Amino acid sequence: MPEQFTDYFRQCLHHLFTAARTASLLSLLPLIALSMAVPLLTSCGEKSAEKPAPPRPVRYVVVAPSALGQAVARTGEIRAHDETTLAFRLDGRMVSRLVDIGDRVRAGQVLARQESTTGQNQLTSAKADLDAAKASEQVAALNLSRMQKLMPSGAIARTQLDSARADWLTAASRLKSSQAALRNAGDNLAWTQLTSPADGVITGVSAAAGQVVSAGQTVFTLATSDRRDVVIDIADPQRLSADTAARFPVALLADPAVQTTGTVRDVSPQADPQTRTWRVRLTLQTPPAAMALGASVTVALPADTGSGGDHYAVPATAIARLDDRPAVFLIDNHQQVQLRPVTLAGYTASLAIIATGVAPGDKVVTAGVSKLRTGEKVIPGEPQ
Repeated sequence: MPEQFTDYFRQCLHHLFTAARTASLLSLLPLIALSMAVPLLTSCGEKSAEKPAPPRPVRYVVVAPSALGQAVARTGEIRAHDETTLAFRLDGRMVSRLVDIGDRVRAGQVLARQESTTGQNQLTSAKADLDAAKASEQVAALNLSRMQKLMPSGAIARTQLDSARADWLTAASRLKSSQAALRNAGDNLAWTQLTSPADGVITGVSAAAGQVVSAGQTVFTLATSDRRDVVIDIADPQRLSADTAARFPVALLADPAVQTTGTVRDVSPQADPQTRTWRVRLTLQTPPAAMALGASVTVALPADTGSGGDHYAVPATAIARLDDRPAVFLIDNHQQVQLRPVTLAGYTASLAIIATGVAPGDKVVTAGVSKLRTGEKVIPGEPQ
């Protein structure tokens, strides 16, 4: 409490005690309440007279038409033009893996092996069945030959010849079945080895030695040609020209001087349920060696011609929200900020491209927008 109010309060108490000598205490209660309320009211008045918070320093940019409105960059990844997924044809435990990601392989090269004990046992059993079927077929053939020689002389009945012929046909059929079973057993044993169907480079590995894999489960991904594609995700497939011969500039993200062009190969027919973007593949035309598989690149896409007008690039940190719509804070002539809704044409790694809502010369706040309120006083710093 300020010093003058302390002195005032002491004087009031002195007068009260003096008056109490000649009057009853009950008659002085209103005076006591009033004397104690005055300092409190005065103190509250001082608190209401406190100075407002000082203006907040802010950073800003001056809006100007951006060249990004003519071409929007999208980041993508280099992938093989032709990829084949390789898998075992049978269930089993993979006992060895002979190649890894990045290895160049030849057609027919063994890439991995499964346990072969069961397959070897099936092959041995099939060979035994085949030997038995051959023996039965030979005995049936000899018996039929003898019956055919005895029949003209009447030494045997006609039914005996028919029975011998039926036995030979049965034995011959069993022999064919055993031969087919042997081929199947041989194929099953061969399928315990996963081989490369063509020359190429291993671009993906999905299983390790000791793992139990099922038939058809992907183990390797093989790039079977030297041609390369770029895979990007875009929010608006209408940006792409309907002309399949149209070429789009492609630059290596690590070294933008390494450039080539790409043509649209295909566009996903539906959006991804999580990102709500469409996947696009572009085939590279004579890609340089630096654009290896897995490298990151940027693809320059044309602006959305349907929006019309200029586009304006501002730092992505300038974007705020107003009723679930993107907005920016503008600094007016009175050094106050005003929140204005905008329409976005797209994004880059660090910029937001505004289609409508701002005009050249507007001052857009670029930092601390989550702390600002409409009408708040600010101190603009140097423009960025």
